[in-house]
Amino acid sequence: MQLERSLSEKSVEAYVHDVTKLVQFLDFKKLNLTPEDIQLEILREFLRWVSELGMTATSQARILSGIKAFYKYLLLEDLIKTSPADLLEAPKTTRKLPDVLDISEIDRMLAKIDLSKPEGMRNKAILETMFSCGLRVSETVNLNLSDISYADEFVRVIGKGDKERLVPIGSVALDAIRWYVDHVRVHIKTQTGNNDIVFLNNRGKRLSRVMIFYIIKELAAKAGIHKKISPHTFRHSFATALVEAGADLRAVQQMLGHESITTTEIYTHIDREYLRDVITQFHPRS
Repeated sequence: MQLERSLSEKSVEAYVHDVTKLVQFLDFKKLNLTPEDIQLEILREFLRWVSELGMTATSQARILSGIKAFYKYLLLEDLIKTSPADLLEAPKTTRKLPDVLDISEIDRMLAKIDLSKPEGMRNKAILETMFSCGLRVSETVNLNLSDISYADEFVRVIGKGDKERLVPIGSVALDAIRWYVDHVRVHIKTQTGNNDIVFLNNRGKRLSRVMIFYIIKELAAKAGIHKKISPHTFRHSFATALVEAGADLRAVQQMLGHESITTTEIYTHIDREYLRDVITQFHPRS
């Protein structure tokens, strides 16, 4: 997967985890089977087992993708003659529209940050950066100082599959980063391997994705926002704000780092109020 498909280490880990799930199922059922012994019905029973564990249809489809990739590899290596996974049908998934934050809600969250504390300036810079650039949480924690061009107002982002893209960054976010770096980060003794990382914890190491999740959840609660909020909400809000303002979908796709335009369409949720305004403005019978 790394050599032939150029997948990232995390993607490979995810696929291996899917196959491990199948092994766990076989152990649970006390079935001592090799990959070539496994028939279609066994895999169907495996998917039912996964479903009974409470996994969503999306998670089940992801696991199925890993199992199919595993059997495809076995076929390519001539370890099996036919794949029982070929006839497996993925569970139907629905496109849910996640909650999105408007600028007033984001401002309310920012207002709840205690800027008298060193981590306050850091947290403000994190939120401003995520909303300004639409970064994934993994891209945020791995952002380097050398990736930021203050003069050109761009950041270099290493996304999924180690693919590189350039994303514009607004002056508000840049000012927040510059203030944090010059007044807070400069006083933190960085740990080995973290010298270039932008956002650090008080021990001089890069933040974890879970830590950013807790920061955002706490600020949302303090701001009285009762939506289902996560770091990804800022990425979705970024895309929604651009599309509702009339941005080209292809440009949004490039900034988000999506290979397929259909993936971008999932993130560009347009709310009912906006649709109503479009009808009112353009329909001859409105």
